[in-house]
Amino acid sequence: MYRITKEFHFSASHQLFGLPETHQCARLHGHNYIVVVELTAAELNAHGFVRDYLDLGDLKRYIDDTLDHRHLNDVLGDDCVTAERMAKHLFDWCHARWPEVTAVKVSETPKTWAEYRP
Repeated sequence: MYRITKEFHFSASHQLFGLPETHQCARLHGHNYIVVVELTAAELNAHGFVRDYLDLGDLKRYIDDTLDHRHLNDVLGDDCVTAERMAKHLFDWCHARWPEVTAVKVSETPKTWAEYRP
């Protein structure tokens, strides 16, 4: 099995509702997000790729146009925009375009990661 990954970055705010008011994530705050998309294939295409990295430019445009420097609760229409839900949202967006996508990881801080892998 061949596996490739590509990393993307963006900054955005969010707020998690339903937490105790003393919880830091209940307050409006922001992160410098890192997104890693994983693609796998048993065989390489005619060019020797799992998928051409240039194809993933559509994800960069989506991130830049839709998520970067936005309030994610407004964009995603969710009262609970967690890294876990962001990973699933981005997985669904990517997998609809590229069937080789097998996982998406999202980091909100240098020490934390959430991953969606069906």
